[in-house]
Amino acid sequence: MALFKSKQEKEFEKKMAIKKTINEMNKQIDKLSAAERNFIDLAKQAKKENIPNQYKLALSGLRSTITQKKRVQEMLLNFQIMNQTKDILSTTSEFLQGMGSLSKDMAKLCDEKQFNAVSKDFEKAMMATTAQEERMEMFLDNSRDSFESLSKEGTSASNSEGDAEIEAIIAAELGLSEGGEKGSSLASELADFEQSLGGGGEKK
Repeated sequence: MALFKSKQEKEFEKKMAIKKTINEMNKQIDKLSAAERNFIDLAKQAKKENIPNQYKLALSGLRSTITQKKRVQEMLLNFQIMNQTKDILSTTSEFLQGMGSLSKDMAKLCDEKQFNAVSKDFEKAMMATTAQEERMEMFLDNSRDSFESLSKEGTSASNSEGDAEIEAIIAAELGLSEGGEKGSSLASELADFEQSLGGGGEKK
């Protein structure tokens, strides 16, 4: 058996003691109700048999029983009210503790220091993002210039040869009739020309 009882165990024992007290009071009320019924029957019997002394004794016992019954009923009512009040106070105490805990958590969440820290981190992140975008833009510009230089160097010979072919294709297209049935040959010839260039260089 444990030497020290937990808070839950102590609370359970208190509730059991309260329940036992209420049960005992209800039992006492039941006994007094039975005694009350018995004194009424005795009084009726004495009245019928015309026995004044027994009748007076029965009435005296009835009065005493009714008084005791009312007293126990009042005690029970007071006990129940006190128990209910205790439960309300306990609930109120738990409510206040919960509200206090929530208030502290809300205060932490609304802490100005946290907002300042987050704001600083956000500014750092935005500055880093801007710097990264600028570096990426510079990289793309340098890459574009490099590819253009390579394209000009690698296709200077083929461009001079291709210019004459392009001019010939355009001249042929311009000489077609307005019916346009042969007009679709332009796209095919341009595709053949692009293949002849080997896909290299910037097309002008």
